[in-house]
Amino acid sequence: MHVEAWLWWTTVAITVGVLLFDVFIIGRRPHEPTTAESARHLAGYIGLAVVFGLWVWWQYGGQYGGEFFAGWLTEYSLSIDNLFIFIIIMTKLAVPREYQQTALLVGIVIALVMRGMFIAVGAAAINNFSWVFYLFGAFLIFTAVQLAREGMDDDEDGGYDEPRVVSYVKRHFPVADEWNGVKLFVHENGKRLLTPMFIVVLSLGMTDLLFALDSIPAIYGLTKEPYLVFTANVFALMGLRQLYFLIGDLLQRLVYLSYGLAFLLLFIGVKLVLHAMHENELPFINGGEHIKWAPEIPIWLSLVVIVGTLAVTAVASFAKDRRDRAKGIVRETPAEARSRKADESGSGSEASSSETRTDNA
Repeated sequence: MHVEAWLWWTTVAITVGVLLFDVFIIGRRPHEPTTAESARHLAGYIGLAVVFGLWVWWQYGGQYGGEFFAGWLTEYSLSIDNLFIFIIIMTKLAVPREYQQTALLVGIVIALVMRGMFIAVGAAAINNFSWVFYLFGAFLIFTAVQLAREGMDDDEDGGYDEPRVVSYVKRHFPVADEWNGVKLFVHENGKRLLTPMFIVVLSLGMTDLLFALDSIPAIYGLTKEPYLVFTANVFALMGLRQLYFLIGDLLQRLVYLSYGLAFLLLFIGVKLVLHAMHENELPFINGGEHIKWAPEIPIWLSLVVIVGTLAVTAVASFAKDRRDRAKGIVRETPAEARSRKADESGSGSEASSSETRTDNA
């Protein structure tokens, strides 16, 4: 797939333009978007992605069009998993609803920059070392196993651990107690302080960087074209903010999402390993010769597996949720879980204080 330099620059320029427009509008009027607003914007981004994919299909052929759609769907499904962590971060840091949209947008901009660097590094590695597919494949298979295990974990916080960089910043730099709108820095008593919004943005950015370690190898298992890798990530991340506000607590009903994503990563990991075997040049494997019996999984089959897995995951999740609700089992949302924990902690503190007063008496 030959992409002219002007097309690359035009795509990047349009992407930056859309993001700057969003930042400008949201920065002037922080607010919690309505359901209608989120649905309208999300439909617009999805429509743009579909139109772009059809254009790729028409301009470069069905092979590349299928690769884009497969990559976009995979990135979008992985992004939905990201939303669980985003919700937890927003809840833990008690981000006011009217500021959450801005925090998400800035975090997504950071994620785009980081993923752009990952895409460039991945493309350079693939072009120079065919054996890197072994590493990508093994990493995705390992990630799939870990994700499946996390799906069995009933931890309400989804296994989220605060990034070490965030912990370091909170320990070594002064942070203001009060929210100051969407500002990242504020001056108090002649000192420059970080704001809670800075901590939120840093948390989202670092978390998305960790997710990029999974998503970039995954999409390179579906296409080796950096242009398609970049555009698939752009369209997936652009709709993430709207999706956050549109479905919110509905994510809690996708009880089998971790298993579905684990299967997808396992499938793509195996696909990468098979491709590496087919292109093998490592001297200690088959004498450095290509392993001709290793099959190449066609993109149409990958697309069928991706769509089928997502459909089965959604149907099975909602069916289980319906059965659980019929039995009176209702899962807590992250916000509800945190609120309950805070209430229990407060009650425990009051009880301890009461006991202390009694002992003193």
